[in-house]
Amino acid sequence: MSRNRPDSAQAGPSQRQLRVAELVRHAIADILARGEIADPVISGHLITVPEVRMSPDMRLATIYVVALGGKDETAVLKALEAHHKFIRTEIAHRVNLRYAPDIRFRRDDRFEEAERIDRLLRSPEVARDLDPSETTDDSDEETRS
Repeated sequence: MSRNRPDSAQAGPSQRQLRVAELVRHAIADILARGEIADPVISGHLITVPEVRMSPDMRLATIYVVALGGKDETAVLKALEAHHKFIRTEIAHRVNLRYAPDIRFRRDDRFEEAERIDRLLRSPEVARDLDPSETTDDSDEETRS
């Protein structure tokens, strides 16, 4: 097996994929921050782009977006999809690639997942299991004997 071609099932994205994804993320964030898309839904929301994932052949960019406040996320995604061609053209002008990547927008739910895990960790059942005062030293002494 070659050093330059890791098993794709086990390996993560390549350095080039990560670098290009970050360039695309900056380009789309700049487009949104400058208000270059003339759409009332997009201009009426603060949209964050926490992550972009590139396919291994660099022809597809999956752009994860979050509408701050969590309101009208489906409307924001539809508006971004409606301006798909304009956004793709702008990314092609700003990021120097052989091919302009096709783009698709997805809702980023990492913040909601982190909040769910945080609530779970703060629940009384988990707090009881994590409380160090309930552990006894008797069990430690039995294992040493």
